[in-house]
Amino acid sequence: MKSRTSFALGFLALIAVGAVVLMMPFCRADGLRGDFMSSLFTAFSAVCVTGLTVVDVGREFSTAGQVVLMVLVELGCLGLMTCGTFFLIAIGRRLSLAREFSLMNAYGVEQIQGLRGLICWVVCSMLVIEGLFAAVLYLHLGSWYEALFYSIMSYCNAGFGLESDSLASFPRGWPVVVMGVETILGGIGFLVIYNLCTFKFIHRISGARGRLSLHTRVVLRFTVYLLAITFLAFLAVEWNLSLRDMSLTDRAVVGFYQAVTPRTCGFCVIPTESLHPLTRLIYECLMFIGGAPGSAAAGMKVTTLAVILYTATAMCRGETETVMDSRLIPTEIVRESLVILMAIVMFAVIVTGALFVTEAQSGISSDALFFEAVSAVTTTGLSVGDTTASLSSAGRVVIMVAMFIGRLGALTVVLMIGDRESKRHVRFPSEELVVG
Repeated sequence: MKSRTSFALGFLALIAVGAVVLMMPFCRADGLRGDFMSSLFTAFSAVCVTGLTVVDVGREFSTAGQVVLMVLVELGCLGLMTCGTFFLIAIGRRLSLAREFSLMNAYGVEQIQGLRGLICWVVCSMLVIEGLFAAVLYLHLGSWYEALFYSIMSYCNAGFGLESDSLASFPRGWPVVVMGVETILGGIGFLVIYNLCTFKFIHRISGARGRLSLHTRVVLRFTVYLLAITFLAFLAVEWNLSLRDMSLTDRAVVGFYQAVTPRTCGFCVIPTESLHPLTRLIYECLMFIGGAPGSAAAGMKVTTLAVILYTATAMCRGETETVMDSRLIPTEIVRESLVILMAIVMFAVIVTGALFVTEAQSGISSDALFFEAVSAVTTTGLSVGDTTASLSSAGRVVIMVAMFIGRLGALTVVLMIGDRESKRHVRFPSEELVVG
C-alpha cells in the first residue's frame, strides 16, 4: 500500500511542479503568465505520456516551455520509481527490498539479482535509442531541436506535436516510417528490448546460453499480429476514402503508421475525424489493448490479451489449464488478466458517462466523447477533431483524472492483487451457477 501511495503521490507532485513551471512567462510564446487550467491539463497529459492538449504546443509555448514539456514526458515515461532508483544507484545507495519488489512487478522481472543493472540499462538504453533516432530524423528535418522533440515523443509514445495538425503536414516517406519503428520500440517495453539485446550472449553467472523469454515471445508475436491485422484493415476500409488521392507508396507508409499509433501514440498522419466510423471503432479496440507491460504505452496490455485469448481457447477445447508455448500460465495470472480487462472497461464506461453529463450542452457528439474517454483512459492521445479543446472545465477535469488513473491503473490493480494473499479458514459447499 505504501509503495502504491508513494508512486501516485510522486506523479502528482511532478504534475503540480510541471503545471507551475508551464505557467511561467518564460515558457509562453507571448511572454505572459499562462492560464493555470490549461497548464495543469498539459502537465497531466505530459506526465501521463498521453498527448491530449487544449492548446497548440507549437504556438502557445516558447522553446523553453517545449523543453519543459519534453522533460515531463521523459520523467513520466520512465516513472518516478525508476528515476528515483536510478539516482539512488548513481550515488551508491542501497535499494530497499520493498522498492526492488515494486520495480520487479512494474517490469515483469522475476529475479532480484541484476535489478540495479537493469534499471541503469533502462535509462541509458532509452537515451541512446532517442539519440540515434533523433540523428536519423535530423537528416531529413535539418533541425536538431525538432528531430530530438519528435524522437522523444515517438519513443515515449506521447502525441505532442509542433504543428496543430499533428503529423498531417509532416513529409510522408521514410521519416514517418522511422517514427513508427521508434514508437513500436517504446511500446514493446524495456524488458523485451533488454532480452533481445542479451539473449544471444553467454550469461556469466549461470553459464547457460540466454534465450528469449515467454514474455518477449508473446509480446513480439502479438505486436506483429496486431500491426498486420490493423494495416490490412486500415487499407481495406480507407483505400477509396482518406487514401484515395495518394500514391501506392504513400498508402503503404500511411497505412503502416496508422496501424502503429492507435495502440500507443497520439500522433496521426490522417486526422481522426476524416476516418471512416469503422476505422475509428478499430482504433478504439486497439487503444483498449495498448502496448506491453513496462513500456510507455498503457491499455490492458498485449500480454493480458494473449492470456485471455489462450484461456478462452482452452475452455473451448475443454481444457482446464492455460498453456502458451508449452508453458503453463498460473491461475493467478489468468485472474489478474480478467480483473485488468474488467477494470479498464468499467473505467472507460464511467468516464464516458461523466463526459455525457459534463458536456450535455457542448454540442459534442456522443461518438467523439466516447473516443475521447477511451483515448484518455488508455493514455493514447488521439482525439476526434478539436474535442479536447472544446471540453468544458468539468470535462477537462474528468479527462485529467482519467489520464492519471489510466496511467497507474493496471499496475495498481496488479499490485493490489499481489500485495496480500488471503486464505479462507472455512471451506464452503460448491454449487453450480448458470452463466452465458
